[in-house]
Amino acid sequence: MTTLPVLQDACCAPITEEALTADQAAVLSARLKALAEPARLRLISLLAAAPDGERCVCDLTAPLGLSQPTVSHHLGVLHKAGLVTREKRGTWAYYAVVPEALASLAAVLTPAARS
Repeated sequence: MTTLPVLQDACCAPITEEALTADQAAVLSARLKALAEPARLRLISLLAAAPDGERCVCDLTAPLGLSQPTVSHHLGVLHKAGLVTREKRGTWAYYAVVPEALASLAAVLTPAARS
């Protein structure tokens, strides 16, 4: 499973300023597809709001009302898209948001102020 690279701030200008290259569009599309699912958006929110910045899969099933395999699947999609990190500790996996990935999405989608 290949994880997408984190888009850097210098990667691309806002899409309202210049056209994306094919590679930039592919990465951006994959990230947006990963986020375009209600459970995954909620997972990003739960992870970002965690006091220590991370959560165990075991702590995410109840808030979502989903089974552990389903939550793990959604987290796997987010991980593959480069939006979350994963660290194995014993039998559990802990996930955290990659702030730079979310910031780069916001930067690409935010039009620059025109003077």
